[in-house]
Amino acid sequence: MVKVKARELRGKKKEDLLKQLDEFKKELSTLRVAKVTGGAASKLSKIRIVRKSIARIQTVINQTQKENLRKFYKNKKYKPKDLRNKKTRAMRRALTKHELSLKTHKQQRKDRLWPMRKYAVKE
Repeated sequence: MVKVKARELRGKKKEDLLKQLDEFKKELSTLRVAKVTGGAASKLSKIRIVRKSIARIQTVINQTQKENLRKFYKNKKYKPKDLRNKKTRAMRRALTKHELSLKTHKQQRKDRLWPMRKYAVKE
């Protein structure tokens, strides 16, 4: 089998990808048997190509799966942790804008009883 390209794989359905993945795995096992029994050099060099092709197929499957999950959770209130924005630990733990704007009853009372003084500036 020839080397596969990721952009060719992206258009395929998941069933086709899994079928192709299974074929590559079978081919890899036969190539490994040939390696042990002392096969031709062309077969030995083909092992690397098949391994990389398997990796490409699995990568495309995982990426499409994650993309579909992102679409599913797009406008939901809660998301799985792996789909959330990473940012930094401090940013994740920081108060939200709403939480920052809240005032205690004592502070609200102070603001009401002693409002900010207004001064007229003379020029």
